[in-house]
Amino acid sequence: MSGHNKWSSIKYKKGAADAKRGKVFTKIIKEITVAARIGGGDPESNPRLRAAVDRAKAANMPADNMARAIKKGTGELEGVTYEEMTYEVYGPGGAALLIEVLTDNKNRTVAELKHLLSRHNGALGRPGTVAFKFERLGTITYSKEGVDEDAFMEAALEAGADDVRDEDEAWMVVCDPTNFMDVKDALEKVEGLPKPDEAALAMLPLATVKLTGRDAESMIKLYQKLDDHDDVQNVYADFDIDDSLWEQMAN
Repeated sequence: MSGHNKWSSIKYKKGAADAKRGKVFTKIIKEITVAARIGGGDPESNPRLRAAVDRAKAANMPADNMARAIKKGTGELEGVTYEEMTYEVYGPGGAALLIEVLTDNKNRTVAELKHLLSRHNGALGRPGTVAFKFERLGTITYSKEGVDEDAFMEAALEAGADDVRDEDEAWMVVCDPTNFMDVKDALEKVEGLPKPDEAALAMLPLATVKLTGRDAESMIKLYQKLDDHDDVQNVYADFDIDDSLWEQMAN
């Protein structure tokens, strides 16, 4: 499992997501603003914006917040201009990370990331040194609780999914990015199927690197710091760390 999904799961179980709701809202608002700027303010014709709005609704963001973010993106309201950047990183134990950021000050952000990496045995790589270890896919994640495995597998494949992956306590539906919204819409129409815990385009690792001991501890600490950074939108990683250590560090 990618580090992104594992840490999201740990945060959910520990209730940390609610404690950081303000920070979560800030990151979603940035994404809505950029999506509206690039593809327009209509979620029905802008898949990226629709995905961001769906994420905002799942986080119980007030509708007024979403509307203002869209208007700032389309220029109807004055707002900050964010720049999208992706940094390729070598982490502890040889693990690879892709860090996606939205920032209004590139120099500040890269300086802060370098500082975090230097403290946790990481380093920035050159463009192309890490990205080839990942592939962009549509991902829709459901809790296993109350979901019949056979019926769910059949529904996912009929909806156009390429695969359904066992992610410990959840099922991850995987599909081609171009079919992402169609698959998501089809699954939402399946009677008796709950809403997904998360739905997003993500960079999933082609293989994983097992980390133990100090490397694992350093990676979790680095991941926590990156996840907490205001400018960091997503962190994708190829490490594999035992659940017991995740739980211990989350506490």
